[in-house]
Amino acid sequence: MASQGPIYALNVGTQTVGLARFVPSSSGGLVLDGYRFTRILGDPAAEITRIAQTKLALNEVVHALKAKGAPVAYALPGQSVFSRFVKLPPVTPDKVEQIINFEAQQNVPFPLNEVVWDYQILSDISTAAQTEVVLVAIKADGLDELNEAIQSSSLKTSVVDIAPAALYNSLRYNYSDLNGCTMLVDLGSRTTNLIFAEGSKVFSRSIPIGGSTITQAIAKEFHESFTEAEERKCKTGYVGLGGAYADPPDPDVAKCSKIIRNTMTRIHAEIARSITFYRSQQGGAQPVRIFLCGGSSSLPYMREFFQEKFQAPVEYFNPLRNVAVSKGVSLDQVVKDAHLLGELVGLALRLKGSCPLELNLLPKTVVRAQSLAAQRPWLIAAALGLFGILGALFLYFDRGATSKAEVLSSVTQQVTSLQRFDSKLKALQEEQNKLKDVAERYMRAIEERDAWLRVLNALNSALPENYIWITSLEPLSGGKPLGADRKTLEGTSPTGPRGGKPTPQTIDAVAVKGLYLFNNEAKEQIVNVFVKQLSESPQFKLDLSNQRSVIPRLDSQNNRDWAFHYELVLTLAHPISL
Repeated sequence: MASQGPIYALNVGTQTVGLARFVPSSSGGLVLDGYRFTRILGDPAAEITRIAQTKLALNEVVHALKAKGAPVAYALPGQSVFSRFVKLPPVTPDKVEQIINFEAQQNVPFPLNEVVWDYQILSDISTAAQTEVVLVAIKADGLDELNEAIQSSSLKTSVVDIAPAALYNSLRYNYSDLNGCTMLVDLGSRTTNLIFAEGSKVFSRSIPIGGSTITQAIAKEFHESFTEAEERKCKTGYVGLGGAYADPPDPDVAKCSKIIRNTMTRIHAEIARSITFYRSQQGGAQPVRIFLCGGSSSLPYMREFFQEKFQAPVEYFNPLRNVAVSKGVSLDQVVKDAHLLGELVGLALRLKGSCPLELNLLPKTVVRAQSLAAQRPWLIAAALGLFGILGALFLYFDRGATSKAEVLSSVTQQVTSLQRFDSKLKALQEEQNKLKDVAERYMRAIEERDAWLRVLNALNSALPENYIWITSLEPLSGGKPLGADRKTLEGTSPTGPRGGKPTPQTIDAVAVKGLYLFNNEAKEQIVNVFVKQLSESPQFKLDLSNQRSVIPRLDSQNNRDWAFHYELVLTLAHPISL
């Protein structure tokens, strides 16, 4: 992502927020044109106010460097990002992305739809026996919160990197001439980040011990607040030399130095374990040199401590080894702050051009905004084309409206001449509807005249030849038997709803009663045979799944009687109107 104008890099640390401005040099390198650091409260107890403090710090550094509205690359602290180096089995290039997605689901400790994640392939797929990949992920809600704070300070998000990756790019840019394995130790506030660089090979690990761990131990020992302990550490603290060295005359200073040394001893043990892991699991070599950077690396005798422990050359990392410094920047101040500039140089390199390690955890809102900005020229062209089409359509419809008005005038004249026939046609239509209604009633009467014959024929056809006979038939309407009073015979109920017009009645079922003879063959199943035959007749609509509704009574055979009762309720497929 090459940039020709000023390049702004932002490092949002746990205790320090730093913004730097770089400009490309005539030779293609970088020139540090200005920078500003401001501290925020590192007390873990004040974590709830971190975003508010970060906003204030951002406004301060942005105002100092006049960076409002500028695109910026910023780095996330190592402890807030999950990172994992994985090795993939040999696969074809077209399967790599699928395998990486699977590995991300297995390794990232959150659902992928709740995180922003990225990866980079570190080895050549075509030649390497195993494909090495680095995965990084961060919770989307936490990233959105920080990004909103950055954009509210009038900066435009361009790249979101992580601090260890930015340091690695800075190391490769400034120390490209080194051979063997180099270990960069970034002593931060909450974590100590280790970056191993060996040729094109890279590995990093975060140790959850840092400068705030020292401050908390001092606060506990001296019964002070975190702020007071931090001030004591910065003013009089140093790494105790150990061995036969004499203690300083001030007992508080001596006690503080021993606390710092104890914490650094813990860090050394974790670094030693990390080196062992790097050599055994990642196939790396023993570091031949160590570079120190980070806020806590400025404590006196830190370099001597690491030399004593590792028995290897230890130097302070110089991120400006291949970076020029503008005349307007104080060289004395740069020397004091060099241990904090590594991430800023690495971020500037990301905006200037390609880097060995290019991870980007852009929030989804920024990705959508960048996609929309890339599509804006096409959207404008589409809008202009749409307006052109609308203009053409307007002319087309305007001419169409004129033609329509002319045709409508001609048609209106014809309609006026034909309207006199309308009333005559309506009268004929009404007469036709009346005749159709009378004809339909006659047709229904003709059809229903033989309805009972069809019902009786269906009963007779379905009735088995032996063991069963019918004793009575009773018409039903709505499940109730019809009486033989005058109202019923006339085919209407006395009154309709609310005493209005009488409503016609229909016979919708027939109640069949009968007897079946004692027998040793079909027994009472003879009734079921009768019902099954009836269900196949088009005159009835029987629900055999609810046998109780069809056969409400069926007496079982006994040794006392010679005939037994049964009752059937047969629903008519075609109800008969009265």
